[in-house]
Amino acid sequence: MDLTVVTYVIYLLVSIGLTVWVARTLSRNGRIFIADVLHGNEKLADAVNHLLVVGFYLVNIGFVTLYLRSDVAVETARELFEALSVKIGVVLLVLGVMHLGNVWVLNKMRRRGIMERQQTPPVAPQGWTTPAGA
Repeated sequence: MDLTVVTYVIYLLVSIGLTVWVARTLSRNGRIFIADVLHGNEKLADAVNHLLVVGFYLVNIGFVTLYLRSDVAVETARELFEALSVKIGVVLLVLGVMHLGNVWVLNKMRRRGIMERQQTPPVAPQGWTTPAGA
């Protein structure tokens, strides 16, 4: 079998495996933030969490498949490892950026929710009397 094809297979297995692992981690731990932002509405938190995971899969697996093609023919084991290191390294960087983006958005949502809960509406004045002579 051609080593270029072996490189593609290994790249796809590792990249998709990493994508699934990061998505599951984000889903499991991000759900807590989403539930907090949505004031404990569990059904809505699960729905939003699922939508975020699907979007994460679409973006990352789309990138992995678009980045599959290699212009360099892989003919030796050394070239196989070099090609894999570059491809998987780029995928890891993209996954990291996506992860940081998700954490940033979830944190922004959570902070906004906390600020909304801390704000209390103004209370109408009570016990005021009109000034003397008015």
